[in-house]
Amino acid sequence: MSSRDQAAFAARIRQPQAEPLLPGISAERMAVYEELFFNNLDGFITSGFPVLCRILGEARRQRLVREFIAGHRCATPYFLAIGEEFVAWLEAGGGAEQGDPGFVAELAHYERVELALDVATDRLPAHGWSPLAWPLAYAWPVQRIGADYQPRGVPAEPTCLLAWRDSAERVRFQQLSPFAYHLALRLQAGQPPLEVLLDLAEASGLAADEPFFTNARALLDGWQRQDIWYP
Repeated sequence: MSSRDQAAFAARIRQPQAEPLLPGISAERMAVYEELFFNNLDGFITSGFPVLCRILGEARRQRLVREFIAGHRCATPYFLAIGEEFVAWLEAGGGAEQGDPGFVAELAHYERVELALDVATDRLPAHGWSPLAWPLAYAWPVQRIGADYQPRGVPAEPTCLLAWRDSAERVRFQQLSPFAYHLALRLQAGQPPLEVLLDLAEASGLAADEPFFTNARALLDGWQRQDIWYP
């Protein structure tokens, strides 16, 4: 098969309703390839984003997957990276339809985090912030969204989370206060903890007194026990 025929074959698989059949290939034979390709991608999206797919329902999910196949060109050949490409496509507005929940892209990002951490090749450090600990901020309360809870409007306060993989290779999540979230961001950037705490106290209008540092030390000690930060 020539490169031109290969391109035509791939275009037909991506958009069976829009692209013509290749000469010499019957519709029945081509349908086998089309269905196999779609089912593989649809199965990956369904298993990788279970909450989002249950909320959207089967018909909407299938339309979304077909639009992803037809309209997005992945920049990587690695199968495990498809989820990352799918999230980036949603964040750019790909496949959006009137009536979709406003949290679709953020929920997909949140669901992707667990697999991304699970397959990450980084190692726990000897000191400093773990590259396997990710401070996350969302406009929507993504960790609560499900079949029984689907907010209609963006809450007044963002949702701050920390996702990390510990020394037992478990991926874990915890909700953070805005203060803890900004502390995590600054430590992740490599800033000295005392400098960060003094800056945050001033920015938050808090007194940098003994109770303040006692609470901060308890937070940092907890992160150390949880394989998040190593002083």
